[in-house]
Amino acid sequence: MKKSKLLLLFLLLAKGAIAVCNAQDKSSYLPELHGTIRAKYEYAPQINRGRSEVRNARLSVNGKIIPQITYKAEIDLSDEGKIKMLDAYARFSPTNAPASITLGQMRVPFTIDAHRSPHQQYFANRSFIAKQVGNVRDVGVAAAYSFGETVPVTVEGGIFNGSGLTNQKDYWTKSYNFSVKTTVKFLERFTAVGSVQKTRPEDINIIMWNAGAYYHTPHWHIEAEYLRKNYSGGAFSGVNAIDAFACRRFLVRKYANGISVLARYDYMSDHSDGIKDENGSLTANDKERHRLTFGTTLHFGTKKLFADLRVNYEKYFYKQSVTPSMSERDKIVVELMCRF
Repeated sequence: MKKSKLLLLFLLLAKGAIAVCNAQDKSSYLPELHGTIRAKYEYAPQINRGRSEVRNARLSVNGKIIPQITYKAEIDLSDEGKIKMLDAYARFSPTNAPASITLGQMRVPFTIDAHRSPHQQYFANRSFIAKQVGNVRDVGVAAAYSFGETVPVTVEGGIFNGSGLTNQKDYWTKSYNFSVKTTVKFLERFTAVGSVQKTRPEDINIIMWNAGAYYHTPHWHIEAEYLRKNYSGGAFSGVNAIDAFACRRFLVRKYANGISVLARYDYMSDHSDGIKDENGSLTANDKERHRLTFGTTLHFGTKKLFADLRVNYEKYFYKQSVTPSMSERDKIVVELMCRF
């Protein structure tokens, strides 16, 4: 019932936003409606099975009340088949100051790849850092400040409940989570990122450290990052995660406006989500694995309205004693992503 009411409320809000945007008044204060649809087919040759899935069906409304106060609300109607409220925040940015304060529910400032929205991803499936190890959304307050002209630097940080996306009303705590992220740009093409985050899923503190960098031009994107996850009191062995990939984009003249060729290596050691089992111990929810991903992407559209047609092949490597889950095996993925 709660999900149905949430969906109805969001659809009414979106409908109102569209009606206003279609009005004659084109004021910059009118809300903007955006959406992302990701539909894909996956085939696992090792077990000779396939599946079709709507991975994301996101809608978001954002705008401003006055130049200094902006807002955003985002819902996913099909996040792996579930309805989820994602972003819901208001932001204050002082006039002529490179700073902001954000209150509400948001993606916490941490890592490179985990901070990407679905329409910004390079591959059909997220890296292990973005999906299992460093994927955190929470409710709280965050601030950001930028400085430097020759070498621009942005520092972001926040304090969060640790309650996640659904347990807010009756969640009272004296042990807050925090996250801090620093981004430094060099020569307009190089970007280095360092971040640290503390979480507490139950009664065990988890500290994560992340460092990464990327090189970006209109034709190339080369990126690598490393994440270390430590559990207090030795409750679980520290987790190491790596994500490294390269993307080369070529211009085409017919049917599409670009084609990219990509390759990625990512790795994750035995990983626990921090939730104890029935025996009161932390166990590995995700077994150690290596993965190679090769793919190509056709790009269509413009900067505001665009679509990507991706074809990826993923090759997994496990220890002989591990039996992979159905969705974590070698597979071919064909995905169409539309952003509007």
